[in-house]
Amino acid sequence: MTTNKKTRHPDHVRSRRMSAPTSEQIEEHLTLLLKPAVYSQLASYRQLGLRERILSLPLMVAATLTLIWRQVPSVHELARMLARDNLLWCTAVDVSQQALSQRLLAFAAGLFASVLQALLPTLQQRQQQRTRPLPVALQIAKKHFEALWIADGSTLEAVFRKLDSLQEQPAGVLGGKICTLLDMCTHLPVDVWFEEQPLAHDTTFWPALHSRVRPGILLVLDRGFYDFGEFARVLAGGGQFLSRMKKNTTYVVVESLSKSAYHRERTILLTSSKGELPVLRLVEVKQGNTWYSYLTSVLDPTVLPPFVVADLYSRRWNIETAFGIVKRLLGLSYLWTGSINGVQLQVWASWLFYSVLVDLSDAVAEALSVEYERISQEMVYRGLYHFCNAANRGIASDVVEYLSAPKNKDLGVLKTIRKPEVRLNVAPHPT
Repeated sequence: MTTNKKTRHPDHVRSRRMSAPTSEQIEEHLTLLLKPAVYSQLASYRQLGLRERILSLPLMVAATLTLIWRQVPSVHELARMLARDNLLWCTAVDVSQQALSQRLLAFAAGLFASVLQALLPTLQQRQQQRTRPLPVALQIAKKHFEALWIADGSTLEAVFRKLDSLQEQPAGVLGGKICTLLDMCTHLPVDVWFEEQPLAHDTTFWPALHSRVRPGILLVLDRGFYDFGEFARVLAGGGQFLSRMKKNTTYVVVESLSKSAYHRERTILLTSSKGELPVLRLVEVKQGNTWYSYLTSVLDPTVLPPFVVADLYSRRWNIETAFGIVKRLLGLSYLWTGSINGVQLQVWASWLFYSVLVDLSDAVAEALSVEYERISQEMVYRGLYHFCNAANRGIASDVVEYLSAPKNKDLGVLKTIRKPEVRLNVAPHPT
């Protein structure tokens, strides 16, 4: 006898559990970073005409971040915690579960986006003060570009019934789409946009991207953003771009720059762009038995050598890793609310905590004198559980020191090198 086993999306497989423990040290660290950004937005809170109430901006940010980082299983449990414990910078307060649920449905999500934008300069400054090593390709690119940005979109798979008000909602409803602009060097988000149409194409976000592009920016894009007219607008705005070339793209060769058994490099003119684009550079690199084609507006091989172009594009995967952290680890695959405003609130809150997690992972990378890519953000996050227990027993006081200590290497914070490192060929004209 056979039974039909229900298949579940891996993003949505989770177990019911108790809230994670906390410690005074972690609470102080989060408060130090986030409280100034939160309170800097109180003027905007008042300008929106929102009256003073118990569930104000500071308390909502503290409660929402607690819901995320401590993986609180329900809003009902969060209300219990609020009644008994101080959460970050807010003292305990008695709030009904219904009031908290309604506030999550209706609170002005744009304020959370403003808190994120207020926090990012502080985190960027903290990273600039650190001395962790950078990959060779990034060192070369940073000599010529102010910033290297990756853009990508991701669909919020389904609305799950976390609030009592959603019990009658049908399951499996798509929850919208987000587009994130991520800094390749700092791994911090530059900006995050939300589109309530979940099936919207990535090109829908081009106007938002153009609003951020400026001279000195290299924009790394996947083929979802492939549009010659939009590429031309990036160049008109003073930016540069790097993308994979689609197979059906037609072009004529202007000049052959260099060639070897493992690469081909040419300047080309796209015949299918209807004159929208100037001469571009086509870099083809062989990996295994496959040739990969990259299209960039950076024509000078001394600025971005051919194998550096391929290496930079491969780091576009960092944004997929970021989406995995935010959705699977921080719970953005489980939407708390069916209201568009509530979904946006969860989006900004998730990226807020992601940014704090990046800052902590970067500090661990500096302590271990390794590149950021060698640090597992997931294991840093899971290591907070062990640190909180150790801190509460009085045997640990500094989270970075604890996570980077040799005796705690079994936590898996430092990734294992599974393949020998291959030295990157940085010659402008490899032979």
